[in-house]
Amino acid sequence: MDNCIFCKIIDQEIPSHKVYEDEKVYAFLDISQVTKGHTLVIPKKHVSDVFEYDEDLAAEVFTRIPKIARALEAAFPEMQGLNILNNNKEMAYQTVFHSHVHLLPRYSKEDDFSIHFGHHMEDYTADQLAEIAKQIEMQVKK
Repeated sequence: MDNCIFCKIIDQEIPSHKVYEDEKVYAFLDISQVTKGHTLVIPKKHVSDVFEYDEDLAAEVFTRIPKIARALEAAFPEMQGLNILNNNKEMAYQTVFHSHVHLLPRYSKEDDFSIHFGHHMEDYTADQLAEIAKQIEMQVKK
């Protein structure tokens, strides 16, 4: 895609700090470095978000994540955990519309990153949860 910053990084039109590359996937340090080692894993094929993945692309991208995660853990023995995040669509805070997975090493509870799920807006009954699950399951089977 012509104006995609991540496509330009893959094509080396824009510099990056690469940590992994193969024929299908490119991984590099996020310029923001929310925590030390904050890495983005992207498919070389341009897709906007996870909704555009087919099974093959999903396998190509997501099977590389444990390898890169283990590399982060080996590189930073002080790492105490890892968050794996993927934002899809603007409402879910996606800002670059080339699919990417964030690997965020965690070093302490006082680092400058948090995930807050908040309080649920509504208490769901068992019947309501069963109906929600049924709606999703019917779509998965299609």
